[in-house]
Amino acid sequence: MKKVSISAAFLLAVGIMNGQQVQDSAKVSDIEQIELFGDVKRQQKGLEIITRLPLKPRDQIQSISIISSKAISEMGALTITDAAKNIPGVVLFSSYGGGAESMSIRGYRGTPTLKNGVLMNSDFRTSSLMADMQGVESLQVIRGSAAITQGIGSALGAAGGVINLVTKRPRFYNAGDIGFRYGNWNMYRPTLDLQRVLDANGKVAVRFNAAYQNNESYADYVKGERIYINPSIAYRPDARTEIVVEMDYMDDERTPNRGTVNLAADDVNAIYDMPKEKFLGFNTDVTRNKSLSFSTNIERKIGDFYKVRAAYMSSDTDLESSAVASLSLVQRSPNITNYGLRRRSVSKSSSEDNSKVFQFDFVGQDVQTGILKHTFQIGFDWKESATTTDAYGLVTNGVIDRAVNSIFVDNIDVTQQFSNILPASVDLSRLVNLGANAQAKSATIGVMAQEVMSIGKYVKAIMGVRYSKFNGDSQDGQKYAWDPSVGVMVSPLENVNIYGSYTTTTSLRGNSNPLEGGGTVGASVTRQWEAGVKSDWFDERLRFNINLFDMDMNNLSYSILDQAGNATGLYGLAGDLKRRGVEIDLIGKLLPELEVMAGYAYLDAFYENSPAYVNDSRPMMAAEHTANGWLNYTVKDGALAGLHFGGGVYYVGERPINEYTQKTIVHNTQPGVKPFMLDAYTTVNAQIGYRYKNVKVKVFANNLTDAIGYSSYYRGGYLNRIDPRNFAVQLNYLF
Repeated sequence: MKKVSISAAFLLAVGIMNGQQVQDSAKVSDIEQIELFGDVKRQQKGLEIITRLPLKPRDQIQSISIISSKAISEMGALTITDAAKNIPGVVLFSSYGGGAESMSIRGYRGTPTLKNGVLMNSDFRTSSLMADMQGVESLQVIRGSAAITQGIGSALGAAGGVINLVTKRPRFYNAGDIGFRYGNWNMYRPTLDLQRVLDANGKVAVRFNAAYQNNESYADYVKGERIYINPSIAYRPDARTEIVVEMDYMDDERTPNRGTVNLAADDVNAIYDMPKEKFLGFNTDVTRNKSLSFSTNIERKIGDFYKVRAAYMSSDTDLESSAVASLSLVQRSPNITNYGLRRRSVSKSSSEDNSKVFQFDFVGQDVQTGILKHTFQIGFDWKESATTTDAYGLVTNGVIDRAVNSIFVDNIDVTQQFSNILPASVDLSRLVNLGANAQAKSATIGVMAQEVMSIGKYVKAIMGVRYSKFNGDSQDGQKYAWDPSVGVMVSPLENVNIYGSYTTTTSLRGNSNPLEGGGTVGASVTRQWEAGVKSDWFDERLRFNINLFDMDMNNLSYSILDQAGNATGLYGLAGDLKRRGVEIDLIGKLLPELEVMAGYAYLDAFYENSPAYVNDSRPMMAAEHTANGWLNYTVKDGALAGLHFGGGVYYVGERPINEYTQKTIVHNTQPGVKPFMLDAYTTVNAQIGYRYKNVKVKVFANNLTDAIGYSSYYRGGYLNRIDPRNFAVQLNYLF
């Protein structure tokens, strides 16, 4: 499959390189207008997919942050986390052993992560996978409620916001970029970005991005290999119409790594500072992720003030894994004398995830009626998603045991030496696929309307409402939700907006679950109040924003478990979860030579009126403080012209490793035991580069102080440290 993909990518690239040559006078000016946050003085490409309004971030009442391909390139970002950590309040929740990037916004785990508007993974717990940043035009983040455009928020992190990866599209000029990166742990990564206008009239343009990555790791036996391609084509039959079709494909194979373990009870931070080269799994461990997404966008202007927009997006992902299972304790409570003794077994898993989205909008912009000016949107969308997970059983003496889905291998002391070679006596073929646990497709339809009404030059009234409904029989109980969005924006200066807003996000994930005392759980609604200041400076090349928020997620519920920890099928109410905080964001150019990205987020998150969680306790992995700062200086003139250098500092505060509960409500969590706090950590990165004509060379130094920090889904058996100090060099040729 990989050889076929490489061959197809090569042939397509050759075709693009031999495309029609046309005048591209817009090329230089277009590139110069791209800043760290994207396009200057206009809406960022792709943003309308998640806002549905043709407005710049400054003119919207949602907290919107954008990291452009320029910033991604200058930082050398290879992952979602590398880019998103430059946005205040956005942190990695867990990498799940390296096979995913489940993000957290405002302390909500499992933030929905989209690619061109469609979910990368519809599992409500993680809502994300991995992505290759070579094909990313911009990373766009809405912090806080996005229900007005995203609909029913049944993912765990839906109320916290949404992340959208917009892939690169043709910009209707001719350009090319061939790159090669080499770094620690024998990582090598060639990349390609080609775009061409195919006809003399400038109506058809194509773009092709590709990357291949092969790497080992600081840990023995851990390695990875990836192929990524992203072709797109744009057609402008006339000055008012644009059609863009694109595909995004990634084939990623890697060794999953559960990381380290805690050498004490769950209320004591005794994380084993495991030697970097140590690995707790086996040499045969592997996980494979094949993902394919497709999108078509059509936009047609009607006169000077109106347009219609239609988009269809789909995403299909196949996941397979054969690896060490959770490293459970050998000894059982209350007789645990050695927390380093762990049981190793191997298991298999496989799943298929499919998501589809269709959007249609009628949009008006700057429509004047007397003293009022209107920008509005009336739209419809349809979404469908389904995750199908396979079940596995163990064959013993020719008989399939459906109750056993792993093979015991050995017991080890993680602090001592042990083998990573899977014994020949362990036959993985004994784990057989029993077939899919079919899951009904979850389809929703939504109708929404938004209006931004300008009253003179200084005041805007912003109103929106959305009706969402489950379409089909996959849900019982309440099947619909109404979510409003209202706000006021005052502009004392042309470049400064002061705003206040109220929005809601409705989750129906547990609405039909039966309560222990009778009845059903019903909907859970998050009510959000937000106020802030948005501003642009220096001819819109520097953005400074500050916002305060207050969020109340009510009607939480929990699954009632029996003494053995098994679900009884009944549920109880768990009170409210409140979040309050402030976010400060600065991005752009302080000087023509000096670029900056800086931010700070404070989060006060706590449970209230809960019979299940300990009141006033913080939710799992919700840091109270996070901060980021990055600078880059470019020498414009003189003998050193073309030299640029910079660096970044990133801080993640301490956070609880698990939920603090009053009763048994979640797996691997002991009631009454206050979970220990993960230590805060700070990482320091640096970059230096030089450009001479069409050649660029850059050196990246990451985690210079070799800081130790962790992402974690602790009760699921994942405790992964951040990468230790590492270096890389990158060479690019532009044409």
